[in-house]
Amino acid sequence: MIDLTPLDVRKKKADFRKGLRGYEVAEVDGFLDLVAERLEELVRENAQIRERATQLSESLEAFRGRDQAMNEALVSAQQLREAIKAQAERDAELTVREARVEGERLLADARRDVERQREALRKAETQRDRFLRSYRSFLENQLGEISIEEERVVRAKTGELGDYDDSDD
Repeated sequence: MIDLTPLDVRKKKADFRKGLRGYEVAEVDGFLDLVAERLEELVRENAQIRERATQLSESLEAFRGRDQAMNEALVSAQQLREAIKAQAERDAELTVREARVEGERLLADARRDVERQREALRKAETQRDRFLRSYRSFLENQLGEISIEEERVVRAKTGELGDYDDSDD
């Protein structure tokens, strides 16, 4: 493709030879002026289009960069979500294990406490039984002595005073 500028078209006017039966000079000059003007418009439009294409290309690159950054951020967010989820699952499992261990410890403590309470209850029941036997024995002895004393009183009233001895008191 030949680079042709509006200036080249305007200069070309002088390069044409004038022939006898050639073209009308004024018409050719007018046409060349029109071609030069239109060529100037096309050059300006072309420059504007190139500038716009450059801007669009730069915008496209910026959008691609943002798109890439967003994709990377999305991938990072997904990886972070997976990592957080995995950590939460590990934490939950650890909490459950710790709760089980603590529950088993509390249950063992409660069983030991129940056993201590049962042993204390057995000891208290044994002491109660001993006390009751001892108290019953004491009461039976007292009842026996009351019976003996009542017999003495009855004998004393009936005249058997000789058997009554005040020195036993």
